[in-house]
Amino acid sequence: MAWPPGYAPPPGYPMAQGYPAQPGMMPPPPGYGYPPMQPGYGYPPGYGYPVQPGMMPPPPGSAPVPLPTMPMHAAPAPAPAPSSAGLPAPAMPAPSVSLPVPEVAAPVSLEEESVAAVGPGEVFHPPALTHIEPGKPPNAFVKAWRKIGGGSLTLSIAIHAGILLFAGAIVVSTQMIQKQVDFLPGGGTQQGAQASAEMRHKVQQKKRSTLNKTMPMKKIVSTSQTSAITLPEAPPDLLDVPDVSSMIGGGSLGSGGFGTGGAGGGFGKGIGMGGAAGFVSLPPSMRQRCSTTERLEKLRQNGGSPECERAVSASLEWLKSQQNEDGSWGRNGGRSNKAAMTGLALLCYLGRCETPDSPFYGDNVMRAIMYLIELSKKNQHGFITDDFKGNSGAYEHGIATYALGEMYTLARLGSKELPGMRETFEKGVELIIKTQNGPDAGNGQGSWDYYTKNVAEGSFTSKRPDLSVAGWQFQALKAAKYTGLKIQGLDGAIAKTVDYLERMQTKDGGFGGTNRDAHYNQWSLTGVGALGLQTLSKGKTTVIKKGTKFLRDFLTAEPLDWEKNCNLYCWYYYTQTFFQTGGDDWKFYNEQFLPQILAAQQPDGSFKRGRPNWPGGDAADPIYRQTLCTLMLEVYYRYLKVGDREEQSFFDR
Repeated sequence: MAWPPGYAPPPGYPMAQGYPAQPGMMPPPPGYGYPPMQPGYGYPPGYGYPVQPGMMPPPPGSAPVPLPTMPMHAAPAPAPAPSSAGLPAPAMPAPSVSLPVPEVAAPVSLEEESVAAVGPGEVFHPPALTHIEPGKPPNAFVKAWRKIGGGSLTLSIAIHAGILLFAGAIVVSTQMIQKQVDFLPGGGTQQGAQASAEMRHKVQQKKRSTLNKTMPMKKIVSTSQTSAITLPEAPPDLLDVPDVSSMIGGGSLGSGGFGTGGAGGGFGKGIGMGGAAGFVSLPPSMRQRCSTTERLEKLRQNGGSPECERAVSASLEWLKSQQNEDGSWGRNGGRSNKAAMTGLALLCYLGRCETPDSPFYGDNVMRAIMYLIELSKKNQHGFITDDFKGNSGAYEHGIATYALGEMYTLARLGSKELPGMRETFEKGVELIIKTQNGPDAGNGQGSWDYYTKNVAEGSFTSKRPDLSVAGWQFQALKAAKYTGLKIQGLDGAIAKTVDYLERMQTKDGGFGGTNRDAHYNQWSLTGVGALGLQTLSKGKTTVIKKGTKFLRDFLTAEPLDWEKNCNLYCWYYYTQTFFQTGGDDWKFYNEQFLPQILAAQQPDGSFKRGRPNWPGGDAADPIYRQTLCTLMLEVYYRYLKVGDREEQSFFDR
């Protein structure tokens, strides 16, 4: 590369250095440039890149020389003269007169214009070759949504919504294929449909009238000994509660309601079908009667029909029309056995959970209870009978006490005040326990005689046993056990009764006398003995089976017939015994008795009189006949079967 005219490389430089001189540029001052290389300075042998093929060899004389030891701060030696073998030094041209060089305007590019526009200290950024529009910034909602993880939340919600929709579809499809329980279950016959329609119409009519009435409500929650009725703490076995969908009075509109709900489907406070809160427990063996759903389901399961419920409703209506002004049932004047008839009628209403809170029959039930309470107050001993000195007084007191016991148990659900009921009931049970035959009665120990008559004559006990009288007394004791009240001597009286019933069984398996021509015999009273062992004891399977077999053999030979052997007193016990047995024995009996009962009911709801073949089993009195038939029709749900009860029931021994 040649140096421009008037310029020479600085001394000691082997080759041209710096930028090429431009026209009009001042020459550098003398000595300008890098200092000359020190003598002996060079690179060690072999330093550098190896010589490759075709590469020019280094110039001669460029071999490194040893470096002499130089003292610190020594003056640099003068530069040696260039070797002749090096590049020739160009001669300095003579100074000449500088001529003005005309300026030529060079074309200016866009980039150069941009550079010129940049001020001192600024960084030049060339323009982009591709133009890109800046994106709009997201709004505040999008920023917040992204900040809280909105994308993941949306996905989670979508997944859960899909799961819920799938589950809902399963539930809906299940409900669609599930069989709905009608008000009157089973059957599907024209008569059943008609009965269901009629009852729904009556319910709607009663609902309209009930909503227009104002009924005073008093909730029974006191545990004070001075209250009109004291509710004891329920034993553990009583912790079962009725179904929240249940309605008072056999599917009727619940008026007073049980609890603190309101209008709704259960037991509640206020007019209408009760709410669902404030439940007090019922014994497991009784609760199905107060639940519409459970009651109708038990009716279906146990071989009942829609006609059964219609027949019960018609019968209760007929009984309502026969009640006396004083609240009793039975003929006025003479030996009418009004206490017994009133107790039996009350049991019919309670059998379908018609309580003082029932909108249909609440007034009838309340007046019946008060009649029995007042009747007890009239007797110096507290017996509930108007035939204190006669044989029927023991029957009346047992039946009336039985009815008050069931009412006391159901009263824990109610809202009506029942002054004096507890005292009357407890006194009635204590009298039954006190009049039970003692050890001096021999085989008759644990039984009862016509005890009101005996008391009137000065003796509370007797040596004479009477299985027929005993039947109503142990049913009253059973009701007392269900109340949960602590009554002294109750458990002992039940144990004595069980022992007595076992002793009454004959070699044939029946209970009672073996002489069929006698007034009381095993053909008429086996139901009494078997039922007592079924409901009062546990583990008496062999004894009970023998009794049931005796009855089945007897009824196989002499089937039930309204016009031949209509001994309704016997049928009442037969029905309960076979029901408690269940299985094929119950099916056998149910196929006999149900058609007979239904066919005997007349259009007004009453039952026509049949033809008995044992005078003691006849039910000539219309109220007596009506109540026995109604209680038999309610057997499907009044009590649980023995086999359906809990193994450790509080009542089992």
